[in-house]
Amino acid sequence: MSALQTLIEMGFSENSVKKALSATGGGGIEQAMEWLLAHADDPGINDPPAEEAPAPTTMSHPETEEEKMDTTTTEGKEAGAGEEGTAEEEGAKSIKCDDCGKLFQTSEEVEFHAVKSGHSNFSESTEEKKPLTEEEKLLKKRTLEDKIRQRRREREMEEEKEARDRERKRIQMGQEIAERKRNMQDQELKRIAEERKKEKMEDKIARQKVKEEIERDRQARKEMFGNKGEEKSQAASVAPKPQPAPAAQTAPKKEYTTARLQIRLPSGTPLVQEFKAKESLSAVRLWISLNRQDGLPADAPFNLSMSFPRKVFSEEDMDKPLDILGLVPSAVLMVTK
Repeated sequence: MSALQTLIEMGFSENSVKKALSATGGGGIEQAMEWLLAHADDPGINDPPAEEAPAPTTMSHPETEEEKMDTTTTEGKEAGAGEEGTAEEEGAKSIKCDDCGKLFQTSEEVEFHAVKSGHSNFSESTEEKKPLTEEEKLLKKRTLEDKIRQRRREREMEEEKEARDRERKRIQMGQEIAERKRNMQDQELKRIAEERKKEKMEDKIARQKVKEEIERDRQARKEMFGNKGEEKSQAASVAPKPQPAPAAQTAPKKEYTTARLQIRLPSGTPLVQEFKAKESLSAVRLWISLNRQDGLPADAPFNLSMSFPRKVFSEEDMDKPLDILGLVPSAVLMVTK
């Protein structure tokens, strides 16, 4: 089996094998294999090799008898000189690397070996490079196949490592994004809770002021009606006179500033809370999300409705105040999924 067929059967393309054999001067399968492994990542390694330009042809001209004789004489002299030079160079059969002792047939092999090994001392040798036996060819073929398999395993391991690194970076990035999202949600819930707490404190202070005003008004009325009773008793003792019946007065419509809401969760757990009459229904919905005790997450969607009169509140109703929706002074809200 030729070196070209052997390398093609080992998995290399025909064009790359031809380039390797041409670059190594046909030095053998091992050198061609080393060249292929060294230039495996070169662009255009599988492109067809460039064709050599044909040698230019010269036109023949008729020669005179004298020119023919001169030419014959010159060729005879050159032939004699060539035979003498050949006889002198018959002893050099190969080129030997003085650094490692390897033998080479062509200058291309020498150049390839020098580039690969870094050796620079070469000399002509009378030793003839023996062709490889079948056993040596099989051994070199197995060695080259082992090198190919090792190279492929290394590439596969590198690709697997890169894939694992990419997957790890993707997971880490996803975790960081999820963590930032949770932090933003926690900060938003804390802000809403702080605002709600502040509103509760303001409502408490306002209710306390109203109670104090009612108490002062009640005390003032008590004192006023007590003084009038004493005056009437004194007047009755002097000259009792019938008093005309006071005219009936219509009681003014009471204005409520708070709404007491009883909220029933889907699990049956009741929640009771007071809200301002001018607060929107969305504030009630937010309070339910933060204080529900049925085990569902705060962002779980739900609807609000009334049992009497039957009404399901829509998204448009969320921006309306409680007094407009008829939830003042008290009402029962149902929470449904």
